[in-house]
Amino acid sequence: MVRQSIEVRGLTVAYDAKVAIRNINHVFPGGTSTAVMGPNGSGKTTLLNALAGLVTPITGSIIGVDPPDVGYVMQHGSAGWMPITVGEVLEMGRYRHAGLLRRLSGADRSAIAAAAEHLAIADLMGRQFHDLSGGQQQRVRVARALAGQPQVLLLDEPITGLDLPSQHRILEVMAAETRRGTTVVLTTHHLDEARHCTEVVLMATELVAAGVPDEVLRPAALRRAFGGRILGDHDTHDHDHELLIFDDHGHGDHGSHGAHSPGFPPAVDPTRGESGGPRS
Repeated sequence: MVRQSIEVRGLTVAYDAKVAIRNINHVFPGGTSTAVMGPNGSGKTTLLNALAGLVTPITGSIIGVDPPDVGYVMQHGSAGWMPITVGEVLEMGRYRHAGLLRRLSGADRSAIAAAAEHLAIADLMGRQFHDLSGGQQQRVRVARALAGQPQVLLLDEPITGLDLPSQHRILEVMAAETRRGTTVVLTTHHLDEARHCTEVVLMATELVAAGVPDEVLRPAALRRAFGGRILGDHDTHDHDHELLIFDDHGHGDHGSHGAHSPGFPPAVDPTRGESGGPRS
């Protein structure tokens, strides 16, 4: 796989005249994983939406990413209202390869089987999606994205609120995808999750800090991003594991209007419900 780097230049996005992200400049190196952190409303999901081509910036540009090559796992929400099996959800991940009308090929079915195996859901393929647990549903969503064999994988708080086995499985898959050459960008509120990544980006509408976890996940930088939501008085690297972040894990961004997951037709995502659009 070609390692696809992404360069963001002067990116500003607004909703209804309210700026969500301002003048973001950053390079996401190919074949790396980047954790995007920041308080509720800091623009994390807006950045993912921009990388996925779901929002149009006021100014700036994104170089090196083609939306059809992006797999996007939005925040897990409701189970949806449509009767649909796990296998049918994964087939959606092949839409950009097979189209809506063409029969699935052997290559399509191989990609689906591999994704199901990676996420340990091969035994669930005939089950109804809405009958699954939250952790199982999220593993299905990640598998659907991987079935499309993306060069860029975007994940919006992929393990928040999940059971530990599902958290571990998704983190392992993210690491494996990075080793395979996929460029992974995820949002998170968790310091430990961020430490699993190659790089960390701190945001508070603007870019606060960026670099390797040991350099960025320090009290001074975290307080610039999270302000009073940081608990802990230690200002040395040796003690940064004692810091805690208190923040509403709901989303305050305004990026939910009209967006849909790449590879889906512009309609309701049946795995998220009618009001389960992306938020930030």
